[in-house]
Amino acid sequence: MAGVIVAVGIDVVLVERFAKALTRTPLLAARLFTDAERVTASGNPRSSESLAARFAAKEAVAKSLGAPGGLHWHDCEVVTDPDGRPWLTTSGTVAAAAAERGIERWHLSLSHDGGIASAMVVAER
Repeated sequence: MAGVIVAVGIDVVLVERFAKALTRTPLLAARLFTDAERVTASGNPRSSESLAARFAAKEAVAKSLGAPGGLHWHDCEVVTDPDGRPWLTTSGTVAAAAAERGIERWHLSLSHDGGIASAMVVAER
């Protein structure tokens, strides 16, 4: 049986503005991203474009959930499979909000070009 789309979320981030925020507030990256999200598979720090896209993904997830209060940034993590494809994992507050809405699966697309990072998520039952 095919899944039913419950919600869609999209967000865009200006990369330069996001990079400046990370520079201005040194602890911001640790607050927004898990240790694994901040580095590539080879252990190198992620680029500003990549981090901005991951931030957009977290915002898109929140939007797809109706932007409820109390979501924790680390409870939504963008992970990358061996082929480089991004996936979402949820835990804690985000998983609970998703369960309340019957969401069982997430689909994610990330992009960054021309100084803009974007993410789209599809929540499926």
